[in-house]
Amino acid sequence: MVPVDLAHVDKLTRSLKTAAEIAKLYDAPVTFVGVTSSAPGALGHNPSEFKARLKAFAEAQSAQYGIATDSRVVIAHDPAVDLNQSLARTVGEIGCDLVIMATHVPNLADHFMHSHGGQLATHTDASIFLVRG
Repeated sequence: MVPVDLAHVDKLTRSLKTAAEIAKLYDAPVTFVGVTSSAPGALGHNPSEFKARLKAFAEAQSAQYGIATDSRVVIAHDPAVDLNQSLARTVGEIGCDLVIMATHVPNLADHFMHSHGGQLATHTDASIFLVRG
């Protein structure tokens, strides 16, 4: 499973490449997960439009790297607040054993609030592979 923020795909290059390389190595499919709200946004006027964008993104990754991909949209009331819970729930629903995700450079705030990857590591049985940069 690879969580993606379609608004910031340009910052996911390293994590996407890492996911593709691991998928190829183990002949494993990759499920790209996007969390959105039901309210209109920059990436879609409704969840159906967002779903189409995420599906197109997954298909492009499949073509670029030669891997099997799928996409899954998760609707959250407030994605900024519900992101960690939404991703953790999706890990269980999909039954994935590895989550590969981009991370930021640690800073002072990380001492008070855990990162998304840290939250997944403590609230799921999946292994979490964080890719910086």
